Amino acid sequence: MSKTTNKFSPEVRERAVRLVLDNEGQHGSRWQAVMSISAKIGRAPQTLNDWVKKAEVDSGKRAGIPTEMADRMKALERENRELRQANEILRKASAYFAMAELVL
Repeated sequence: MSKTTNKFSPEVRERAVRLVLDNEGQHGSRWQAVMSISAKIGRAPQTLNDWVKKAEVDSGKRAGIPTEMADRMKALERENRELRQANEILRKASAYFAMAELVL
């Protein structure tokens, strides 16, 4: 699984999203506003549109899982996976030592 680098700071993202939301009325549609602003910041329109949608979810204007909760769920899933691996190691070690005692 590769990890992409993000060349835009959160401040730049917030500013771009704010520009789209503020200038949406000056354009025929949100997509036109996204197209206009994405050309100015040098990012793909779909990426900027995803940023706007995520900002709306985080603010509660759109249905979905907020970023904070998604990050928390990811951390808990990682911790759960690590604990399952540790339990499996302990189970195998316990079985190994139980067999060693039977031999003696």
